[in-house]
Amino acid sequence: MPNTTTKASGKWHIGVIGGSGLYEPGALEDAQEIRVASAFGAPSGPITTGHIGGVRFSFIARHGAGHALAPSEVNYRANIDALKRCGVTDVVAISAIGSLAEEMAPGDFVVVDQLIDRTLGRARSFFGDGIVAHVPLADPVCPRLSQFAGEAAGKAGAKVHAGGTYVAIEGPQFSTRAESHMYRQWGGQVIGMTAMPEARLAREAELPYALVGMVTDYDCWRESDADVDVAEILTVMRANADKARALIAALAEALPATRSASPIDTVLDTAIVSARENLAGLGAARLDAVAGRLLQGLPNRDT
Repeated sequence: MPNTTTKASGKWHIGVIGGSGLYEPGALEDAQEIRVASAFGAPSGPITTGHIGGVRFSFIARHGAGHALAPSEVNYRANIDALKRCGVTDVVAISAIGSLAEEMAPGDFVVVDQLIDRTLGRARSFFGDGIVAHVPLADPVCPRLSQFAGEAAGKAGAKVHAGGTYVAIEGPQFSTRAESHMYRQWGGQVIGMTAMPEARLAREAELPYALVGMVTDYDCWRESDADVDVAEILTVMRANADKARALIAALAEALPATRSASPIDTVLDTAIVSARENLAGLGAARLDAVAGRLLQGLPNRDT
C-alpha cells in the first residue's frame, strides 16, 4: 500500500533521480536499500532511502546499476510510481546536459524552467484504459523547489543559471549539427535525453518537480568544435560529482522546517475528466499510488 501520509504531515520527503553516486556512503543516516514493486513494470533499480540533516531523501539511479539502461529504455512511469509509493513529496532530477547557449559553459549548472519534448515512442501518461486526465503543463517544473535547488547548487560552489529551456531528444545518438542549430532557433538553451516524459509523469503523480542540469559540452552547434565526445562528457561529470553531492546536502539545510502545500499536490482534482465510477473500476487498480488521494473512500474495487 503506498505511503500517502507525508504531505498531510507537512514533512518533506525528497525523491532524487540521477546517478548512483549522488550521496556519499555514511552521509545518508539510517540508510536502507529497498526494492519497490510498481504497477507499471520494473523501475530502474532499488531505492536507497534515509535522512540528511533531518530530511528524508530517497534516491533512484535513472539508468540503473552500471548505467545499463539507455534513455529510451528507462521505465519512467515505474520510477515515478515507485517514488510515489515511498511517500515522496517532491522530486529533484539531476542529469547531464549539453549546452545550446554560449553563456552556459561546460561545468555550469542550469536550473531548467521550460521543456520542449522531441522524444518518440515513450509511455507519456499513467492514465488511459477508461480513465482520462489532462494535467496542466504550461510551467512543467515547480518554481519553489527549483529555487531551493538552485540556491543549494550555488552553495555547493557551482556556477548556476536560473532558468533555461531544455530540449528533450530521443537519443541515444547525439544531435546532427543541423538539428542543433534548429533547436537554438527554437529557443532551446540546453539539450538532453531524459527530462521527458519524466517531468510529465511527475505532474500526473502530483509531485512537484525540479530539474538541475550539469552542462558537459556545447553540443555540436559551434562549427569550430569537434563532435560531442563521450569521454569528455564523462570527465566533466566526474568533476561535477562532488558539487552534485554537496547540492543535496545544501538542499537539506535550505528546506523550511515545514512543507507548506503546493498547487501541484492537488492537480488531479480538475484534471480527471472521466466519470467518477470509472475510478472505482478494476481499470484503476494500478493508479493506487499516482491517484491514491482520489481513490481513498471510493467503493471497494473488488465488489
